[in-house]
Amino acid sequence: MTESEKNILVTGAAGFIGFHLSKRLLETGYAVIGVDNLNPYYDVNLKRARLDILKAHGDFAFYHLDIHDLPGLRQVFRERSVSRVCNLAAQAGVRYSLKDPFSYQKSNVEGFLNLLELAREYGVDNFVYASSSSVYGKNKKIPYGVQDRVDNPISLYAATKKANELMAHAYSHLFEIPCTGLRYFTVYGPWGRPDMALFLFTDAILNHRPIKVYNYGKMRRDFTYIDDIVDGTIKAIERPAPYEIFNLGNSDSVGLMDFIRTIEEELGQEAEKEMLPLQPGDVPETVADIERSREILGFSPGTPLREGIRRFMAWYREYYRIDA
Repeated sequence: MTESEKNILVTGAAGFIGFHLSKRLLETGYAVIGVDNLNPYYDVNLKRARLDILKAHGDFAFYHLDIHDLPGLRQVFRERSVSRVCNLAAQAGVRYSLKDPFSYQKSNVEGFLNLLELAREYGVDNFVYASSSSVYGKNKKIPYGVQDRVDNPISLYAATKKANELMAHAYSHLFEIPCTGLRYFTVYGPWGRPDMALFLFTDAILNHRPIKVYNYGKMRRDFTYIDDIVDGTIKAIERPAPYEIFNLGNSDSVGLMDFIRTIEEELGQEAEKEMLPLQPGDVPETVADIERSREILGFSPGTPLREGIRRFMAWYREYYRIDA
């Protein structure tokens, strides 16, 4: 690759997926320009610890910056020869959008538009961005396919992700910017987000607190290991296309109670369970149809759930200095 082709802008670089993606890109010879605002939605120390690992690499440049800040972002594009963009920066979380909706508008809509405008202005070779399985909303057909209509979001978070797909389509059509959206399905693994189920359950069980089990355990999720997600994301970055949407999931739905049972077995402790109704904005089941992702991207997730959980727990014990 040429020197300019090496330079990839990764927004949300201190986040869970952004960290793992940046680390893999650096290990495979790319130069990464990382952007993150280090917002306090969850423990900033965890974000800083991820960044410390990335900063040890000579080809990583970091900007403490909010993608809502258009002049600041423009300065990054001026200073760095950005060839490709992977936008993973967003206000995350379905339920938090009920508490602070304007943070989603600011980051997920205005921030996304800023990046599209700069991609147009500076002629980037490829624009890849994180969408979400949440866009499928109230869809009844399982598994979810990218050809399905997604007109029924049931959270503001999902609505902003659908908006991203529409905005990207408009910019791709008007300005011939290659744009690929990736609908991620329940990503988990080491360095994961503290608001996600595996982290919450592990932390609660080890600290002898009850876990909250929603919809009385009648939930199914397509849990997808972080390394598999990174594989698919890099394949999308390396394959510019006029406009594409792909599901990145494990394509295997796992029952919530089975998921909890596996965690209990790996920890050697039984969880005290607080059974609760379904939360607003949540859905009982997600599972990805990934045939198109296999065919076009060569995406092939292969990490068994138990192995992924085991790797997360090894990281958790080391990071929090918990004896086995």
